[in-house]
Amino acid sequence: QVQLVESGGGLVQAGGSLRLSCAASGRTFKDYRMGWFRQAPGKEREFVAVINWNGRSAYYADSVKGRFTISRDNAKNTMYLQMNSLKPEDTAVYYCATYAAYTDESYDQPSGYDYWGQGTQVTVSS
Repeated sequence: QVQLVESGGGLVQAGGSLRLSCAASGRTFKDYRMGWFRQAPGKEREFVAVINWNGRSAYYADSVKGRFTISRDNAKNTMYLQMNSLKPEDTAVYYCATYAAYTDESYDQPSGYDYWGQGTQVTVSS
């Protein structure tokens, strides 16, 4: 069993920054790719970013590229999402998730992830 707990969400004005954290327990954290997704009201859950096991490779959705940075600290079993230049359209619940060890699903598909956190709300006001 894996437990993921997100934190760091909140209300911020457009152009501002937030840093989300995802604390993991119950699994050898460093062995797995980790990802961030988000879901706005009435919309499907969408991919934000993914990072490989050692933090040396990351991929981003086009909508956040250049503004968001994903990182991880395996010694602390924690993953981060630094969000800069936030826009109102970034408003959503943000989830972290572990990429399943044996899956054929692409890293940008929610179905490729097996454990999820409870989510943290990010609201960007205009």
